[in-house]
Amino acid sequence: MPETRLSSRERLVLTALIDLYIASGEPVASQALAAYFENRDGLSSATLRNVMSTLGEIGLLEQPHTSAGRVPTAAAFRFYVEQLAQSGRAPALAQASSAAAAAATAPLSEARRGQIEESFSGVTSSNDYLERTSHVLALISSGLGVALASSTAGQILEHIHFSRLATGRVLAVLVTQAGAVQDRVLILDREMTHQELETAAHYLNENFRGWPIERIRAEVGRRMEVEREAYRQLVASVEELCRKGALAGVEAAPVLFVEGIANLIAAEQDRERLRQMLFALEAKQRLVELLTAYVDGSRQDVRVVVGLDEASPAMQDLVLIGAPARLGAANLGTVAVIAPTRIQYQEMIQAVSYIARLSERIFDVPAQ
Repeated sequence: MPETRLSSRERLVLTALIDLYIASGEPVASQALAAYFENRDGLSSATLRNVMSTLGEIGLLEQPHTSAGRVPTAAAFRFYVEQLAQSGRAPALAQASSAAAAAATAPLSEARRGQIEESFSGVTSSNDYLERTSHVLALISSGLGVALASSTAGQILEHIHFSRLATGRVLAVLVTQAGAVQDRVLILDREMTHQELETAAHYLNENFRGWPIERIRAEVGRRMEVEREAYRQLVASVEELCRKGALAGVEAAPVLFVEGIANLIAAEQDRERLRQMLFALEAKQRLVELLTAYVDGSRQDVRVVVGLDEASPAMQDLVLIGAPARLGAANLGTVAVIAPTRIQYQEMIQAVSYIARLSERIFDVPAQ
């Protein structure tokens, strides 16, 4: 990596140049850097030009036009994100180029938290939460807000029925409120009577009708611990049936919420490259694959990926900041921002992290 060879002066200049570029969106000249440093000893315009030249030679800066200043490359933005993490200015990150970093010490401003909280007022379902997330992230990032539901996040239990087929084999029939029906043969570790199966189905239907399927599995596990003595046999039967796949869900197309395409149009000047980029983004399957590849639903880290050219050459100047949204032990889905690399990284990392964790408070899920 080029950044491992940087001197302390080169690191200082590169970080300052990126801050100036994020603020202005214009190529940064040595005179602007000199004004930024207020002629600090050893950082004259001539010295800064030399440092910028070195940074350009190792691939961290580029010059759009002969007479223009310099702009950071994707590698430079990766360096910048790592510096944020190492200095404790951002939440724990799972980055493409480094392991998880230090926890946050600079939370979102009170005004930004208030804006987010107000935006989620009235949310009552997981789909509402994810759809609202795409809107809020597009609004505060001036980029693309994306929220991808997990494979079962949008499935709501309507009814479940169990029938004994043979020794150790049970047929589970699961019906969702959307009308989908799933038949599944369960291979059990212990024999269950017809009465046990009826009681288990009654327990699920009475207690969890209208619940997202992912939340049911997590809640059954929690109740088994809390109410082990009172409901030991009943809850154990239900837990066994769930563990064997009774609530595995119905195969369905991924639910994806996207908002903010107009933000990217306003932010870019190269119309032909933008047209190609939007063509790539319009393929929802590509976005689903992108989020699935880069964000690990089993972890709680914010992942920052600068330069998405591996997904599509048209996305080389974009950054993805994403995190899994969880409900207790269950994965609700993925929330993310996709934006030009000139983004307020610290605030957007904090915002994605905050919104991802907001799901548990909205749905009042007990801590695991």
